[in-house]
Amino acid sequence: MEKKDAIKIFEDKKVRTIWDEKQEKWFLSIIDVIEVLTGSPRPRKYWNALKTKLKAEGSELSHNLGQLKMEAEDGKLRMTDVADTEQLFRLIQSIPSPKAEPFKLWLAQIASEKLDEMQDPELTIDRALEQYVQLGYSESWINQRLKSIEIRKELTDEWKKRGLKEGLQFATLTDIITKAWADKTTKEYKILKGLKKENLRDNMTNTELILNMLAEASTKDISQAVNPKTFDESKKIAKQGGNVAKVALIELEARTGKKVISSLNAKTTLLENKTDKQTKLNE
Repeated sequence: MEKKDAIKIFEDKKVRTIWDEKQEKWFLSIIDVIEVLTGSPRPRKYWNALKTKLKAEGSELSHNLGQLKMEAEDGKLRMTDVADTEQLFRLIQSIPSPKAEPFKLWLAQIASEKLDEMQDPELTIDRALEQYVQLGYSESWINQRLKSIEIRKELTDEWKKRGLKEGLQFATLTDIITKAWADKTTKEYKILKGLKKENLRDNMTNTELILNMLAEASTKDISQAVNPKTFDESKKIAKQGGNVAKVALIELEARTGKKVISSLNAKTTLLENKTDKQTKLNE
């Protein structure tokens, strides 16, 4: 089935989701939902206990749930328990939480929004913009981030045309590109920024985003020009595309005397911006 990963925001909390185009359904990570509703520091343990309780009560709900690959805290794709919106409505009834009703309304909203987006694809970009604004990102950063999404889509479309597979092959090529320009794999980059399940691009500075876009756009352009026939050929092209951005990084660092690759993440950057704004208001 055709699946598209996405991150949805509920009260500033991220919930991993996947849209199944064939079934026209959202599937959400149950662990993420439980963490949102309960605030538990160990949502996986809570879910295991709840499954045992449901089974003892004779409920077949937990047996009817599925698993899909989602990005885990270490950046790798791992099988994760998921539920569609209808199953979640039933599951939420077994989770005592003051957030249950607001969460149900939110579930209904994202289901409705997806139907709207299928009729008008531009709404997808508009709603991504709204989410970043809600999280406190600057307008200039948001513009770069939305452009990076477009460039990434063009690259993955090119990989699909070459017969490459989503998942391991895409992740391998992405690692090669990142290693070439940033001298770090995706995992190493996330560790530098103190990230777990957060999206790396959502935690890049403007300059990091621009160089990553240059690397991915260059990889796509070289691939179109060379027409690779094998995965190994695409790996060589990924390194070449990353090296284009590496040249730009070296030149920039030489002229500014500053390192481009930063440990700054969204949390620290947004906090700094908030502090700066408050300081100006108090002056």
